Amino acid sequence: MATLFDPVTVLDGIGRTRAAALEGLGIRTLYDLIAHFPRDYEDRTRLLRIDQLEPDHPACFEAMVISQPRTSHIRKGLDLTKVTVADQGGRLPLTFFNQPYVAEQLQYGASYIFYGKPEGGLIGTQMTNPSFERADTPGIVTRRILPVYALTAGISNKLLTKAVSQALDACRGHLPEVLPEALRQKFELCDVEFAYETIHRPPDFQALDKARRRLVFEEFFVFSAGLALIRARRAEAPRPPYARCDPSPLFAALPFPLTGAQRRAIDDILADFALDKPMNRLVQGDVGSGKTMIAAAAIYCAAQNGKQAALMAPTEILAEQHYRHLQPLFAGLGVETVLLTGSLGAAAKRRAREAIAGGTAQLVIGTHALLTGNVEFAALDLVIADEQHRFGVAQRAALQAKAENPHLLVMSATPIPRTLSLILYGDLDLSIVDELPPGRQAIDTFLVGERLRARLNGFIRRQTDEGHQVYIVCPAVEEGEDASLKSAEAWAQTLQQTVFPDLTVGLLHGRMKGAEKEAVMARFAAGEMRILVSTTVIEVGVDVPNATLMIVENAERFGLSQLHQLRGRVGRGSAKSYCVLCSDHRDPDTRARLKTLCETGDGFRIAQADLEQRGPGDFFGRRQHGLPAFKAASLSCDLETLKDAQEAAAAFLAEQGGIEAECPALFARIRALFADSETSFN
Repeated sequence: MATLFDPVTVLDGIGRTRAAALEGLGIRTLYDLIAHFPRDYEDRTRLLRIDQLEPDHPACFEAMVISQPRTSHIRKGLDLTKVTVADQGGRLPLTFFNQPYVAEQLQYGASYIFYGKPEGGLIGTQMTNPSFERADTPGIVTRRILPVYALTAGISNKLLTKAVSQALDACRGHLPEVLPEALRQKFELCDVEFAYETIHRPPDFQALDKARRRLVFEEFFVFSAGLALIRARRAEAPRPPYARCDPSPLFAALPFPLTGAQRRAIDDILADFALDKPMNRLVQGDVGSGKTMIAAAAIYCAAQNGKQAALMAPTEILAEQHYRHLQPLFAGLGVETVLLTGSLGAAAKRRAREAIAGGTAQLVIGTHALLTGNVEFAALDLVIADEQHRFGVAQRAALQAKAENPHLLVMSATPIPRTLSLILYGDLDLSIVDELPPGRQAIDTFLVGERLRARLNGFIRRQTDEGHQVYIVCPAVEEGEDASLKSAEAWAQTLQQTVFPDLTVGLLHGRMKGAEKEAVMARFAAGEMRILVSTTVIEVGVDVPNATLMIVENAERFGLSQLHQLRGRVGRGSAKSYCVLCSDHRDPDTRARLKTLCETGDGFRIAQADLEQRGPGDFFGRRQHGLPAFKAASLSCDLETLKDAQEAAAAFLAEQGGIEAECPALFARIRALFADSETSFN
């Protein structure tokens, strides 16, 4: 009998080559295999007659082979095998591409169950490459609800289905039960063996729903319990409160009054500083709501207490912008600020590291370069992560590890639906900045097609004639990436040489070196460029008050939240601002999605719509950090189960004395889930 953590090579048909391919799916052990849940299901339980088949609708049917299969060699690399089958409803020609073995498998006069997609044409209905098996054998690929898995090169759905089936048989009786019996009874959840067996081999959709609900609840419960344990561990870490926190000198140095929302968030932070435990707070607000000044108040209080603060930004452009804004402000208050990014020269990096290690640098601004081992702090006590969703648990844990129980402040200018916030930031206290500073105007947003290009160019001309500046965002950097997309390099060249030869058109993209990007942004901010053609490198934080028009090419390629972020680059001055989404995409769902942005400027409404329409896997982009790796749960569909699981986890932990001793299986799952975050549960 195999164990859960045996390698997949113990299974028949899985050698080293296939094991290496499975590893690309994150599958190394038998448990990884059975926890690789189907992404979809095909209902192959209903058998139709041939005359009931509809073009482009996959279906199962039973038919007899009424002609001898014949294989023809068309050209090199192309063989066609043709055969005709029939039932009481009629005849159907079948064609198989490059499957000459089918001629031996399909026996004249024998009956088979076929599954495929009928195709309608001038010569009538036909079918290409259907799956099939003899009618007198047990159904493996027909007459069942067939799981459809995420695959990779070298791994077919048939192979993965067979491997999962073997793993389930081998591990039967060995799956640990992480949910207490009383909890399963209260929420009417099935046991773990039934759940895993049924999610892969569902006898019917009712049983499948029952199994999935159990697995969704389990995922949310384990994650919520882990977050609760992290909160508890942090609360147990004693530290002295700040002796002095008076941000009034900072407020007096500002050229503008703070909003009520900013002051409420700052009050939350000051209250945290007065406690004998580390602050762990998220400040979440819409584009332009003034979160940087909230962070500045926290930094100033840390400096008043002789401590260092580290502000980590996701991009060098944003880190440099923070430095330009905060360094002169803090210089007038006697707080020394240094910048440390990857593109700095060796001498500048050395000077910055020396100032950090020596304690003369009270505020350190940088990117992930702050995480490197050769950066040592003299008295780091406040860690600030800007655009937190881009870092995730592991990165912020690495920065926190450079100090003993530091205060943590994370900020997000990307509005996130509350349900998603509960998952991403369930271990943090929350401050919402729901008020924009005075003078911030609504940005008129329009969706236009290519036929209006001449009018759009005229609008660009009017904006520049009035002394304003324009952003144009393209989804690709250079030509050749995708012929259907506008590339920043080619479009900038066209605009400069053909459309606006009398204006200065700049180019900015992520493949440029840090110094090049900084120089371009500096020229644009200084007004030396009228038009800046860019990729989404300017998505977050870039602040040029004179820019009044944002144009996004191939807007259908971007998520709503990302488009909202891009729109937030304009409207930062006193002049009326606009955003134009360019797309010729005719899909009704796509156009409805883009029109959502035209109808509202509320980032939280937009974020909720984005989550519902695209799902959490694409909410921040597939390679963004921070999202938990849920295998069964959907953050846009399982909200009631999420609420139940979070409440159950909180109640369960409140009742338990020591979860490690009392519930070892649950504790092991929590440790495994948070293994990459460098979080200690000891």
